[in-house]
Amino acid sequence: MAQRVVVELTSDVSGGTADETVSFALDGVTYEIDLTTEEATEMRSALTTYTEGGRKVGRTTAAKTARRSSTGNDYDATAVRAWAASNGVEISGRGRISKDVLEKYRAAGN
Repeated sequence: MAQRVVVELTSDVSGGTADETVSFALDGVTYEIDLTTEEATEMRSALTTYTEGGRKVGRTTAAKTARRSSTGNDYDATAVRAWAASNGVEISGRGRISKDVLEKYRAAGN
């Protein structure tokens, strides 16, 4: 039997179905927010005065650190989630994968 796993993002502002994840940084802290297309357009429009008046300086230190640490995983999170879904193992669509799920995944020969 085939199974299909669907991950649906919810807007962090309105609770509706999110169309995109928007990243932004303020005071050295990088944020991500899931928004509808309309909300993302409103956010970008609200920030236009500041982005046009400011200077691009590249990625923040926090973003670089986060990227480096995330590459330290010795597994493919997408593959683990797909395996879990097809084998009836409960797992969230986002976030860290528990040690228990990883052990089951590896015990299955993956």
